[in-house]
Amino acid sequence: TKTVPSVILKDMDGNTVNTAELGLDGPIIISFWATWCSPCKRELNTIHDLYVDWQDETGVTLVAVSIDDEKTKSKVRMYVNGKAWEYMVFMDPNGDFKRAMGVNNVPHTFLIDTNGNIVYSHNNFAPGDEEELYEELLKLVE
Repeated sequence: TKTVPSVILKDMDGNTVNTAELGLDGPIIISFWATWCSPCKRELNTIHDLYVDWQDETGVTLVAVSIDDEKTKSKVRMYVNGKAWEYMVFMDPNGDFKRAMGVNNVPHTFLIDTNGNIVYSHNNFAPGDEEELYEELLKLVE
């Protein structure tokens, strides 16, 4: 099993976080996205409508990792606030975490169990993919 590598990122307020030590209790969904990526935004907006229920049922936290670079990263906060996402949002402008996680293109979503193991990984987004993610999530809390 693969665990989440340790990379130092910043959140939207410039606070530093270590990806390997997020200090979260329940399962974690890590979703790589960008403001210029339509399927990414579709995926995260679809999950957003279900997120409160998912949290109630499983204690999951979703971490949305923006791979926007210096040119477009200013759009991240505007978009996140406009959609009122409740997610933890981290910035990966140099793609360090993206590379460490073996992500080639976005959206790419990972499910992490409470021991920090990557138990599920999915690239791209089609309607219905969120259901598959939810099923995998439920397996972790049975």
